[in-house]
Amino acid sequence: MKRTVYIFLLLTSITIAFVKCSKESTSATTPTESYTAIKAAFGSNIDPNNLLNYANQIIPAYIRKDNTTAGNSITNNKATLGRVLFYDKNLSIDNTISCASCHQQVIAFSDTAIASHGVAGGLTERHSMRLVNSRFATERKFFWDERAASLEIQTTQPMQDHAEMGFSGVNGRPGFSSLLTKLQGIGYYNELFKWIYGDANVTETRLQECLAQFVRSIQSFDAKYDIGRAQVAADNLDFPNFTAQENTGKMLFLAPPVFNATGNRISGGAGCGGCHRAPEFDIDPNTGNNGIIGSLTGTGRDLTNTRTPTLRDLTNTAGIPNSAMMHTGVISTIQTAIGHYGNINANNNNTNLDPRLKPNGFGQQLNFTAGEVNALIAFIKTLSGTNVYTDVKWSNPFK
Repeated sequence: MKRTVYIFLLLTSITIAFVKCSKESTSATTPTESYTAIKAAFGSNIDPNNLLNYANQIIPAYIRKDNTTAGNSITNNKATLGRVLFYDKNLSIDNTISCASCHQQVIAFSDTAIASHGVAGGLTERHSMRLVNSRFATERKFFWDERAASLEIQTTQPMQDHAEMGFSGVNGRPGFSSLLTKLQGIGYYNELFKWIYGDANVTETRLQECLAQFVRSIQSFDAKYDIGRAQVAADNLDFPNFTAQENTGKMLFLAPPVFNATGNRISGGAGCGGCHRAPEFDIDPNTGNNGIIGSLTGTGRDLTNTRTPTLRDLTNTAGIPNSAMMHTGVISTIQTAIGHYGNINANNNNTNLDPRLKPNGFGQQLNFTAGEVNALIAFIKTLSGTNVYTDVKWSNPFK
């Protein structure tokens, strides 16, 4: 009896050891996740085991503004999924439009078209806003009319817009839930969501979370301005790498104007920095309308537009504007933009005109000289970098 028990125990131990050895051998040679669908869709552009750096980019010490939503700081994995979503035309009803269709990397994530094209010939109601440095601003609201309380909320609204990406749920169009179901049926999203969230469920909150992280990661701090700013203690000091004209333009930009009783500038600068605040050159959240009251279609009045993008990368590396300016795209050159602010009409029933543009109740008349205009143009061009146009982490992963 004892001999039988002994043999049984010995055989059991051998069996357990064999099974354990087999499992260890298998786990040592078989990868935990193969990400077959991700590799098929993106090749080496997206590698969950070797992520690009979104979370720990260098931010200059003088940059202090940050509108990141609490609980949604940038991470490499969610920003990576955000990159895929940003460029994926599957997010539109007919697979023709992505976020990147209206926000193109080669032109600082803006659009050369005055009205951006959507599905089935649809057009946007306002000119597409540049997305560079969207994170580095006090203003947390998004869209020209500030209807989105945060970037997270903004990210999924174009998908639900009838003219843009089409999941509106009206006039026979599918609703937003249809988009979630559609994405749920795509293999690479199954793998991406499971990799990041532990399951493959596609929800609006998750789309918002990842897209917002990707957009906030798009930053530009390698401009001539940044090289100079790093060498001085404050913006109002001469930058050693600037020309005399650029330093003059900088001081004109920053210094407030002094007006007489009828709104004419008699001394001081242009006061641009009162609304476009250095060193981020973001918009002051308390600004009113800037004097552009038309609609993109040319009919009606639109006084609600008080959010604007940073002035960084307004121009490309050659000094040419990346796109038309203002919510209507009505201005195409920096000189014209300066001219607009130099001669403000306060008598056009603009009930939302920013008070800073109507000193003593009169529309400001800045009375620029040609030299001052050229100096301002020269300075604004120093705000454009180079990396944002080519960095692979912000590029199309489907190519």
